[in-house]
Order: sequence, then structure tokens, then C-alpha cells
Amino acid sequence: MKVLHLGKFYPPARGGMETVLALICEKTSGQVQNRALVANDGAATVAERHGDVEVVRVGAWAKIGAVAFCPTMPARLAREEADLVIIHEPNPMGLLAYFLAPPKARLIVWFHSEVIRPSWRYRLFYRPFLSFALSRASKIIVASPTLAASTPQLREWHSKCVVIPYGIEFDAAAPATPRAQPPIRRPSARPIVLFVGRLVPYKGADVLLEAMRGIDADLMLVGDGPQRAALAGRARELGMGDRVSLLGEVSDEELRALYNACDVFVLPSVTRQEAFGLVQIEAMAHGKPVISTDLGTGVSWVNQHGETGLVVAPGNASALRAAIQELLADPGRRAALGAAGARRARSVFHVDRMIAATLELYREVMCQPAGHAA
Repeated sequence: MKVLHLGKFYPPARGGMETVLALICEKTSGQVQNRALVANDGAATVAERHGDVEVVRVGAWAKIGAVAFCPTMPARLAREEADLVIIHEPNPMGLLAYFLAPPKARLIVWFHSEVIRPSWRYRLFYRPFLSFALSRASKIIVASPTLAASTPQLREWHSKCVVIPYGIEFDAAAPATPRAQPPIRRPSARPIVLFVGRLVPYKGADVLLEAMRGIDADLMLVGDGPQRAALAGRARELGMGDRVSLLGEVSDEELRALYNACDVFVLPSVTRQEAFGLVQIEAMAHGKPVISTDLGTGVSWVNQHGETGLVVAPGNASALRAAIQELLADPGRRAALGAAGARRARSVFHVDRMIAATLELYREVMCQPAGHAA
């Protein structure tokens, strides 16, 4: 079976959507032939091979925000031969290419998250192309039942939705060896609060910074983005420069060491753009309690309040501060929540479960009569 993934970007580009796409391609390559059609970060079109996966990075002539404009992508898509096409959404360029040059292959839409845009702009420039793809799709994959139930764009197509939770490789979540672990703990031996993600507004790192006021703990922010300078400046203004570390991008080995060293992991996102929070699973796999926000998406389905961590209202620094203080003051509860999170991560969010469910869905869709989309 030839499977064409119409993605936004592909690693080494960072992001949860890119991580999931690469995992699916790599882990299913023994049973299907995977090819990924994605945007490049430059004007040239480049064909590469990542293990058994063929990746075509289509030249981007411009970039508008996070959207790469790839004028030749429709023509590239028209030349592709595939039995099954998977559009990884949100993906404006991919949806446009599919609208202009829809292949005869069967279609699955992997709906990773919503597009948060002003309503008139969304209705005019995005919804028609998304509706076209959803109407033609045999199935729509979502990572949580909460996202399927709460997303307006999927309401009409709820009968097509299939829940396949994201998964991670648990060998990659194993503790770093003492030799490899960097010197994270400081002489003060203060507790560590960890954040991992892009430093963009919807991630809520600025809210987390405000929440740390008055807490005797170190805050470590992993990731980069346009808010980095502003966050560093605000930390200095608050007199927390010695307790806030903006670490930028780190290696996988360093990230494992940070997960091992932290006392609490926080995902303080403030909009529905945060549909799942893959980093929550990574923290849970390391036995760490998670504090996240109630966005009506899959975030609070992954981290279950009172069982694997705490869930607070988004954008509320006071509530976030209280939750952090509550867990830092109670080592026994932290340990219990962390242990429950590790069990949930292994039982629900293992990569093998994700891959098995994905391959089963491929087979189901390919067994449907041609033209069937229900």
C-alpha cells in the first residue's frame, strides 16, 4: 500500500504535529510505503530519504506567519501515485493543493488541532478548503474524544471521526544516565518547575512567569520563539532573573535529564490551539505530575485532574500559582500523581498502540468500496 502524507513540515522541523507525522511514517514503514509531501523552509524543492521514508520538501516562495506558500505543491500532488492520502491538518497549503488537484486515492484527514483565526478570514480563506477535504474523507482521525466532541468544524462529520491517541516511544523516555545528565540542580536546591514548548502567545509562558511570583522555585523554560526576549525582560523586571532560565532548544538527552530533574511540569496554554499537549505525555512517562489548563480540547483528557496532575483555568496566573504551590508543598502527592501519570502514559499513550490503530484504520478504509466516504 502506498501512503502519501500531505503534511505541513517534517523533522528536523520541531513541533508536536511534525513529531507525530515522523513517528507514523517510521513505525508503519515495514507494512506500507510512506511518502511525505511537505513545505521546505527555502525556495528549492528537495527530495530526501529518512530511513524507509521518502520526503519531498516543496520550495516555499514566501512565509506568512507559520504558513509556507508553496505554489508548485498542487502540481507536485497531481503527479503523486498513492493508494491512500492523509492530510495532516491544520495545513492551509496542503488543503489548497488537495482542492486544486485532488488525487483519486482514498483520503483520511488527521485533524491535529483547530485553526484559531478571525471568523471572517477563516470563513473566506480556510473553511471552504477544509470542508471540501472533510466531505471527501473516508475517516477523520482525532487524538482525543474531547476534541472530536468539542470542535465546531467536525460537528457535521462526527460519524467519520476515529480516536487514535498520540503515542511516544518509551525507550526514549528512560532516565538519562548519570554520566550524560547535565548539572541541572543548583546549589540552592530549590524545586524545579519545567515548561517545554514554543515561546508563542498561545502557549501561555507569560502567564506561567507571572504565576511564579512569590514561589521559591526555579523555572526552566525549554524552547524558542518570538516571546523569548520579552520573557527574559519580564523576569528581570519581576526580580526573578536568578530563578528563571530560558534554555532555548535542547538535545533529546538534555530534555530527558530535565524531565528527570524537575518536580512539576506545567503546560499553561491559553487557547484551543493547544489540542493535546504531547509534552504532557513525556513528563508523565518520567513520573512527573502535570499542571495544565482546561481548554475544552484534549489537554485535560490527557492530564486528568486529581489523578495525574491538576487542571486550572487558562490565563489565570493566581490559579496557576496556587496549583504549583499546592504540589510543591506536598512531595507525597507529587509522587502519587507522577506514578499514576506514568501508568496512564504506558497504558494509553504508547507508540505501539497508536501504530496498531493507525494500520487497522488504513486496512478498513482500503476495504471500503471506491468512492465510499462515511
